[in-house]
Amino acid sequence: MKRKSLNEKRVLLGITGSVAAYKAPDLIKAFKEEGASVNVVMTDASSHFVTPLSLEIAAGNKVYRGLFDEPMSHISLARDADLLVVAPATANLIGKYASGIADDLLTTLIMAYRGASIIAPAMNWRMYENPTLKKNLKYLKSLGVVEVPPEEGRLACGEEGVGRMASIDSIVEAARRALGPKDLGGKKIVVTAGPTREYMDAVRFISNPSTGKMGYALAREALRRGAEVTLISGPSSLIPPEGAAFISVETAEEMKSSVLKSINGAKALIMAAAVGDFSPEKKSSGKMDKSKVGSIKLKQAPDILAEVGKKKSRPFLVGFAAEAGDNLARAKAKLKRKGADLIVFNDVTAEGAGFGTDTNRVVIVDGKGAKKYPLMSKDEVAGAILDRLASARG
Repeated sequence: MKRKSLNEKRVLLGITGSVAAYKAPDLIKAFKEEGASVNVVMTDASSHFVTPLSLEIAAGNKVYRGLFDEPMSHISLARDADLLVVAPATANLIGKYASGIADDLLTTLIMAYRGASIIAPAMNWRMYENPTLKKNLKYLKSLGVVEVPPEEGRLACGEEGVGRMASIDSIVEAARRALGPKDLGGKKIVVTAGPTREYMDAVRFISNPSTGKMGYALAREALRRGAEVTLISGPSSLIPPEGAAFISVETAEEMKSSVLKSINGAKALIMAAAVGDFSPEKKSSGKMDKSKVGSIKLKQAPDILAEVGKKKSRPFLVGFAAEAGDNLARAKAKLKRKGADLIVFNDVTAEGAGFGTDTNRVVIVDGKGAKKYPLMSKDEVAGAILDRLASARG
């Protein structure tokens, strides 16, 4: 299941004369997959890189080009849009935007538009580093325009540098944040994610199959809702969401230390990490000879959730209970035992749930009872958890 975070939103997409304009049909498709409708406005130069017909087919709407093709379209398009996205945005467009120049349909409707705005620059690295361009970007950002910065890589001219238009995923994520609810605006949220590793020697460790997907989804969703997010993650191949303060850890002790330092001033701690329950009593400094190891003694690893739960002054506390089977009673007992405000229970043996999946099937438990949710994407699960958090904290 895919969460349509832009459902029924109206996106006005401006396309300018950059080689990256050829990516526009894929960007339109991505917006539509998120539930948005898209109206496209092209500059004359952009038609050298992508055809109006291909964009019209992708959007399912008329493509607008000329200022005088349809009288007052610069007003109606600007008035009806929920979000303005210019991608790709050339140095020329950025300069006009910053200077208030309105000499074609796109720049004229920009002048009339009053909502959230995103620009995704795309140009040669020399142009992107030009002081005038930087000044224009700084001014636009001071007005609230969101820049999705270009990426580093091989450019159309054959040179290497920062100038490639941001990925479609990055632009869509910026749109989610621009249009999402801001019910966590200004609140500090600490999220843990991924597994921990408890080393027995220099190369061997005890761990679990957690990939971090649930925790990273929670961090993304909290950022979309305006929170100040600290993500503390065990080993994971996932890319931390842009805008989160990221702390990388390996062991349960390292995670405990980072959590206790990070929760100062936090409104909530969401312990989505699969912190190991046990660690070896002794760790060999080298690699143990397996022929000489009879057994390995274990000790209990730190119980971070319980330790935070005992504090007199603590953030709103969300824990997770991953069980092998429908052991909801254990989750209810864990809520009380750990001193948490919410426990998110899931059966890791259930189809579509558990470690490494893109979906989950959870029950959210609090002091008043338990609410069962259907199979959802982990983004949707994150939304449900943060809905509860937001309502609890006001």
